[in-house]
Amino acid sequence: MLIGMTFAVLAMFCSTVAAILQADAARKGGRTSSVMARPRFLAGLVMDVVTWLCMVVALQYIPIFAVQATLAGAIAMTALYARYFRDEWLRPVHRLAIGASIIGLALVAGSAGIERKQALTGYGTTVAVLVAALVVIMVATLAVNPSTRPWPSAVLAGLGLGGGAVCIRALHVSDGVDLAALVAEPLVYVLIGMAAIGLYNYARALQLGDISTVTALYMAVQVVVPGLVGITLLDDTVRKGFTWMLLLGLGFIIYGTSILARRRPERRSPPRVA
Repeated sequence: MLIGMTFAVLAMFCSTVAAILQADAARKGGRTSSVMARPRFLAGLVMDVVTWLCMVVALQYIPIFAVQATLAGAIAMTALYARYFRDEWLRPVHRLAIGASIIGLALVAGSAGIERKQALTGYGTTVAVLVAALVVIMVATLAVNPSTRPWPSAVLAGLGLGGGAVCIRALHVSDGVDLAALVAEPLVYVLIGMAAIGLYNYARALQLGDISTVTALYMAVQVVVPGLVGITLLDDTVRKGFTWMLLLGLGFIIYGTSILARRRPERRSPPRVA
């Protein structure tokens, strides 16, 4: 238990560092493709990989809902960083919205069951659904590209990287993992596409908005959508008698993200000198 929680907390810290590095890379402006090639953004990608590895270890010792609830702490940490190191001002309603998102994520994660059920769909159907989702996200990315609001790109980033998590969860490689099996695995290519489109949208969202808002929207979508897909298509379950917790958590998340989606970046005005 202690080992699992230790790695879950490490995953949260690594996720926060990744967001900070990538946000710093986006602050300098320029095209989104150039932002993704900057050293700080690439360093953030490395931290994203470390985050995933820490989560894999944590999941060997504690349930997935505990790992997700811990990882959601990155929302609060990035908000504190933005407030005290980047002077990004949060109104009370926006602080409440971030708090509601964190509580909602914890409730949704806490409702996840440990037991498994028979998957509701076959492997081919799962692949077809994920391919269709990738196409929809790509089309939506082109559609929102002219927008100057950060929330559409943040939501698409969460869908893309969350879709990548679903691909990993549903990967079907028999008799162990080897290069030949991976090359023949269609979900590997969907995973690469999901990761690429997710990272592109994340970089764009950070260019248009502040780190606290973008992180809250991105992480809420990244945690909730894969969880619901896992329950609907795969063999994940809701804990018996805890459906109310799932619905309550979704309510908190919808409230928090709807407030944050309308927010524009603000900075506290410096005090006037007499």
